[in-house]
Amino acid sequence: MLIGTAGHIDHGKTSLVKALTGVDADRLPEEKARGITLDLGYAYSDDGRLAFIDVPGHEKLIHNMLAGATGIDCVLLVVAADDGPMPQTREHLQILDLLGIARGVVALTKADTVGSDRLAEVDAQMRALLAGTALRDAAILATSTRTGQGIEALRALLHAAAETASPVVRDGHFRLAVDRCFTIAGAGTVVTGTVHAGHAAVEDALVLSPAGIPVRVRALQSRNREARQAAPGQRCALNLTGDGFARTLVQRGDWIVAPAQHRPTQCIDVRLRLLAAPALAHWTPVHLHLAAVNVTGRVALLEGDALQPGDTAYAQLLLDRPIGASHADRFIVRDQSASRTLGGGHVLDPFARARGRRRPAHLQRLRALAIADDAEALAQCVALSPEGTRVGEFLQLRNLRDTALPGRLVAARGLRAVADEADIVLFAAEAWADLRACVQATMTQAHEREPDMQGVSRERLRRMMARAIAPACFDALVAELLSEGVLAQSGAWLHLPGHKAAFAPDQAALWARLTPLLESQPAQPPRVRDLAATLGEEEHSVRAALKRAARIGEAYPVAHDHFYRRDAVLRLAAIVARIASEQGSVDAANFRDAIGTGRKLAIHLLEFFDRIGYTRRVGDSHLLRNRALFGEITSDLQ
Repeated sequence: MLIGTAGHIDHGKTSLVKALTGVDADRLPEEKARGITLDLGYAYSDDGRLAFIDVPGHEKLIHNMLAGATGIDCVLLVVAADDGPMPQTREHLQILDLLGIARGVVALTKADTVGSDRLAEVDAQMRALLAGTALRDAAILATSTRTGQGIEALRALLHAAAETASPVVRDGHFRLAVDRCFTIAGAGTVVTGTVHAGHAAVEDALVLSPAGIPVRVRALQSRNREARQAAPGQRCALNLTGDGFARTLVQRGDWIVAPAQHRPTQCIDVRLRLLAAPALAHWTPVHLHLAAVNVTGRVALLEGDALQPGDTAYAQLLLDRPIGASHADRFIVRDQSASRTLGGGHVLDPFARARGRRRPAHLQRLRALAIADDAEALAQCVALSPEGTRVGEFLQLRNLRDTALPGRLVAARGLRAVADEADIVLFAAEAWADLRACVQATMTQAHEREPDMQGVSRERLRRMMARAIAPACFDALVAELLSEGVLAQSGAWLHLPGHKAAFAPDQAALWARLTPLLESQPAQPPRVRDLAATLGEEEHSVRAALKRAARIGEAYPVAHDHFYRRDAVLRLAAIVARIASEQGSVDAANFRDAIGTGRKLAIHLLEFFDRIGYTRRVGDSHLLRNRALFGEITSDLQ
C-alpha cells in the first residue's frame, strides 16, 4: 500500500516515517543540515508491504507535496499535539479531498509534550476539520516518536489497512508519473515514480512523454527489490535505455508510458470544483498540478463567466506547454503566484479542442464522458455524434485495452460500425439513417441546380453535404446506397436513378463529329485547337461542346483544352489499378510505358487521377486511393 504523509511543517512527518520504517526519508544534505524536508522522501517497511512518500510541509513547497500526494492509496495526516491544526494542515487536507483520497489515519505527534485535555481538544478540532471530507471516518491516534507512544498501534493500523485494501485495478496501457531521475554507475539512468495504470516488464518498449523519446526497460525495482513487473498503485524504479535517451532529457512531471498512450496535450476538458472565495473568473491564469507535473495555463469556463465558491462546473485548461494526461486523472489548480490552492477536479477529455468549447453539443459530450461505465459512456458519445465516434480515440482517451468493447455495443445497441484504416467509427442507427437522407437530399438539390450535369463526383458530393463525414465512412454510405439502387453511378459521377443529362441539339451534332476523332487516339486525343482545325469549326464552339460533354459525363477535362472520352478514362483507370496491384504504386515511367505516350502526358494523366481522388501522390509515386471511384472499369486500354 502506498502511503503519503501530509501536514504542517515541523509537525514530525519525517520522524514518524523513520519510527515506522527505520528509514530517514530526508535524503538531501540541505535537508539534514536545516532539519526540514524540502523534497519528496521515500521509505519502505521491513516487509516491503508499506511504501511511504514523505512530503514537505512548508507553504512554499506545496508543488513538491502535490507531486508526492497524487496516486497514493492512503494518507498519514500528521498534526502536532502542541500546535494543533495549522494552515498547511488545512490546505493539505483540502488537497487530499480534491484528489479523492478517502483512506487515511491522523497521527497526533508530540503527544508526550501535552496533557490529556489538550489531546482531547486537538482530537475534536481534527474531527471538525475532517467532517465533510472523504476522510471523515479516519482514525486519530496520539503518538510520540521520542517515547514510542502509539507507534506500534499506528503500525498495526496501517498494516491492517493494507490487508483489507482492495487491489488497485487500472487495467490500461502502462503509465508511470516520473518524480525523480538519477544515474547509477554501471547501470545508467533510473527514473522513479508511481504507476498509475497498466503493467511493464523488463525489455518492454516504452516512451518518455511528452518528449516522445523511445526507451527500453533494462531492469526494474518495486518495494526496494528486483521485480519482474511494475503494477498499478506501486512505486517503481525503472532502469531505462534507448537511442537519443539521456538523463538530462527527463524532468519531474514527465511520464513513462506505453506507445499507445503517448499523446501530449495542451488543452484538457475537466470537471472543476472551486474551494473558497473569491469567485473564479473565466480565463484566470493558474498553476496546474497533475500527477507530478506543475505547469502554468488558464482556465476557460464552459458555462458562465465566473465559478462561485463551493460550486462545480465544466471547464477547459489551456496550458503553456504539453503534458501527459488521461481521463479520470485528478488535478489541483493554484493561483498565478502559486500561493493558494483554488480548487481541483478530474479530467474528462485530455485531448480537447478549444474551438466550439461552449457549444451545447460539446457540453453534452462532456456529460457523457463523465459516466463511469466505459460501455455506457461510449454509447452516449455515439448517440450524440451525427458524424460518428472513433473507437480508437475513445479507447486512448480513457486508456482502455478492451478492443472488444465496440463489437459488444454494436450487437447490444444496434450501432453501425465502419472500418476506417486502423480505426472503427461507430454510428447510431438514427444518425446513419439521417446521413442516408442527407446524401439523397444533397443529390436532389444538385440535380435541380445543375440539370445539365450527369451527376456529382464522389468527393464533391461529400464536401457538399451539410454534415462532415470521414471519407471512408462516406464511401461505405455511398456503397450501401448504390447496392440498394438509391444512388446510381456513371463513370466517376454519382446521380439519382433515372437522371440523365443531355446535349443541346446543335451540340449533339458537333459531338457526333468529335467522337470519332477522340476515339482514334484514346490515350492521346487531339487538343481543342487541333479538333477545331480538323472539323473547320470555331475553337470556342468545339470547346463549348466538349465542356458540355464533360458536364453530362461523356468526357473528362484531363488538362487545359485536353478532353478524353469517358470510356478512354475508364480504361486508363484500369491500367492504373493493374500497375498498382502488381507494383504497389504507379509512377510516370511505368504508366508511360503501359499506355505508350510521352512522359509529360503520363504526368498530366496521373495528376488528373490525383485531383479527382482516384489516386494519391506520395513523393514521385501515386497510390491507388479509391478503386470504386469509376464503378466497374474495363481491364485495359486497347
